Amino acid sequence: MTGQETRNKLTDYWAAHEVTKGQEFTILTNLIHEEWSGVSVKEHKDMKGLESQNLRDHMSEAELIFTALAELSTRQIAETETAVGLPANKKAAKTGGGIAHRAEWNLKARPVERW
Repeated sequence: MTGQETRNKLTDYWAAHEVTKGQEFTILTNLIHEEWSGVSVKEHKDMKGLESQNLRDHMSEAELIFTALAELSTRQIAETETAVGLPANKKAAKTGGGIAHRAEWNLKARPVERW
């Protein structure tokens, strides 16, 4: 539910800042996903054997968290930079997705420590 709220805040931002629903939302969503995961939304769905199903409904807990982090980071960057239109929001999406990618990499690269 938190991930969906994060997604809604991002798409609300886009809609209010000259990003067109449909194709432009899809472009930005895919860019964010590719940046954090290394694959497109379509490739990720293919890896999971999905056709018309919603990818998020079939993501692991970690995938959902990194997706939410990427979308939260994207929105915060867009807000800070007052991104308007597709080109400015593409820049924010690339940066936001990269933040989640680095977080995922750091998590996987660290040995588990006992507290």
